[in-house]
Amino acid sequence: MTATILPPDECRALVPELATSLNPNVWVYRFTDPAKGWTLSVATHAPPGSGKLSLGGFRIAPVERTSSPGFTTDREAIALAMGMEEKVHWSRVIGVGGPLALRDIQRIVGGKCVLAPTADARIGQPRDAALLDFAIAAFQEIERTAGIHLTTGQDLGHGTMHDGTTSSLGYLNARYQGSVVADTSVPTGEGNFRILDGMLRGVDVPLEQAVVGLIGCGNIGMHIVARLRERGSTILVCESRAGRRAELEALGIRTWDAAGKAEFLRQPMDALVLNAAGGTMDMPTARACAANPRLKVICGSENLAMPDPAAAEVLRAARKVYAPTELGGMMGYLTAVEEYLARAEGVPFKVGTLLAAAEKLDPAGYEATRRVVAGGYRESFEDAVTAIYA
Repeated sequence: MTATILPPDECRALVPELATSLNPNVWVYRFTDPAKGWTLSVATHAPPGSGKLSLGGFRIAPVERTSSPGFTTDREAIALAMGMEEKVHWSRVIGVGGPLALRDIQRIVGGKCVLAPTADARIGQPRDAALLDFAIAAFQEIERTAGIHLTTGQDLGHGTMHDGTTSSLGYLNARYQGSVVADTSVPTGEGNFRILDGMLRGVDVPLEQAVVGLIGCGNIGMHIVARLRERGSTILVCESRAGRRAELEALGIRTWDAAGKAEFLRQPMDALVLNAAGGTMDMPTARACAANPRLKVICGSENLAMPDPAAAEVLRAARKVYAPTELGGMMGYLTAVEEYLARAEGVPFKVGTLLAAAEKLDPAGYEATRRVVAGGYRESFEDAVTAIYA
């Protein structure tokens, strides 16, 4: 198995936004199986031979992503790797992480693995084991030849395999040392909740009196819902899955389906949390948020939430405080790297250390929001965090 390697200049040509990102250098290792119709792209900020840890989930791209305009595994992996590099950056700036991750934080860079399967090889279908074997062989080839270390964790497209018992992450973990199985949704959700709490306090809205809207309510969203219910918040949810909407409505939570997103965004709410599959904060959504007079803060942990970066300026011009989802979602990668390093050193992995680490996002959310508001919204949330922690 041999990779087609795209150097940084070719990656920047594919994704022009990379050139102005925090780290404009990404390498892509692409593997294809023409006979089976599978393509895997691994994007990483780790230079060849550097020995860096490349952190980022292994995404088996869902149909809503593979069918989106302009989708290729190369572009998707590069864009997601950029987001992961931002998460690494913000964890360094704020000083958030478990003890092992903080010790090794300079070794860590962002990356992502994106696999486009055929319908018969998605997890739960007859050829799912063969698909994962293809990915494992590719990961091992990268480690053997590129001089970097891949660490992959939970992402979209995983679940119970065709045998009815084996989890896809468990299958990977048993066969590839860089695959970790910790449920990253709980620490990610906790980090998301903590930054939300801090941001609302920053605009003088106690969580107990807040109306909070969520777009997307998977495992991360359900953790946030549980924490909001503990505090007495009023919760509104826009969720595409009928089963999850029914579950939320049984808790007394008002819900809207995807077709009702515009109506949902018109509801009086103090905060909006983004945790869908990607692309939620498009320009129409940003304009709808800008037009909502009560809405004050927006955060989340969704990957690729803002297709057009200009949407951030639309929100700021409307005096909304937007915390990039890459900042709010850092606890997932920190959980994965903590498990990887613990296993490599033969010491116990304790997810509780990540829940404690997530508490640092509360004061970060509060202080940055206060600074943005006090400055008349002339400063972005990112610039405020950088100034505070510099």
